[in-house]
Amino acid sequence: MKRTTEKNLMLFSGRAHLRLADEVAHLLGTKLVPTTHRDFANSEIYVRYQDSVRGCDAFVLQSHTAPINGWIMEHLLMVDALKRASAKRITVVMPFYGYARQDKKHLGREPISARLMADLFKTAGADRLITVDLHTAQIQGFFDGPVDHLAALPVLSDYVRREYHDEDLAVVSPDAGRIKVAEQWSSRLDSVPLAFIHKSRDITQPNESVANRVVGDVRGRLCVLVDDMIDSGGTVCHATDALMDAGATGVVIAATHAILSGPAVDRLKNSVAREVVVTNTLPIPDERHFDKLTQLSIAPLISRAIREVFEDGSVTSLFDGRA
Repeated sequence: MKRTTEKNLMLFSGRAHLRLADEVAHLLGTKLVPTTHRDFANSEIYVRYQDSVRGCDAFVLQSHTAPINGWIMEHLLMVDALKRASAKRITVVMPFYGYARQDKKHLGREPISARLMADLFKTAGADRLITVDLHTAQIQGFFDGPVDHLAALPVLSDYVRREYHDEDLAVVSPDAGRIKVAEQWSSRLDSVPLAFIHKSRDITQPNESVANRVVGDVRGRLCVLVDDMIDSGGTVCHATDALMDAGATGVVIAATHAILSGPAVDRLKNSVAREVVVTNTLPIPDERHFDKLTQLSIAPLISRAIREVFEDGSVTSLFDGRA
């Protein structure tokens, strides 16, 4: 009897964002494992892999986009199927981590949904998580196992540097809580000045905040307004107006996750922002693209992370040592 020790990378994808999964597979020099997905009449989801997965190093990719609950359930079922089919190691790749904004209790009798998400994937059989720009870094501690927290900052900042190298820039955080991220942006853009928006939020109302004033001098500068996500677009559009009122020459919005719910596209399209730069962690339907929107691919970063994990290399090296 001869025992083989050769590792076997297999890449799986749910149906939420097949375009990104195909791009990641191409960069890895592999193909997505053929998978049967089926919805029953009552909306229950069925998953079955068409190839043997026994002993493989499995990477199962799904981005949690709308309808988010259905795609999360499909993701969980895919992990469970891999565990029951004897995959050796299961790495969950979620470019966008669903429920990440519910990472703590603001009021009594609330859930901590981001923690529940981590527990669900652990129970399903996940050994490791790979994700991009969590809403708060503390979510890494919710999962009982390794979490590779990738940063889209190099992808976004390199684009801004290339396209706006001849402008006097300032980096602006949409609130005081994201100043650390804005500092990293400033460092990548040759230590340009920093500012932030002082805003208030009603914690009983989702997706609503008020941009009160700009803290910092942005007069005569092109402001790069940086955030982890754009959901309904209200926050960044209010912030853009506040920056222009404070004397900025223009605003470029840069965010990792383009959720673009409800009125977001109309708000951004009609805003005074010069450009909206996002990544493709989430799919954007063709009908929701607009002239100001630039979408950059996160697939090279995800594929490099998968390769490093598979080869037992250093994922930290992908983001300049940032923990």
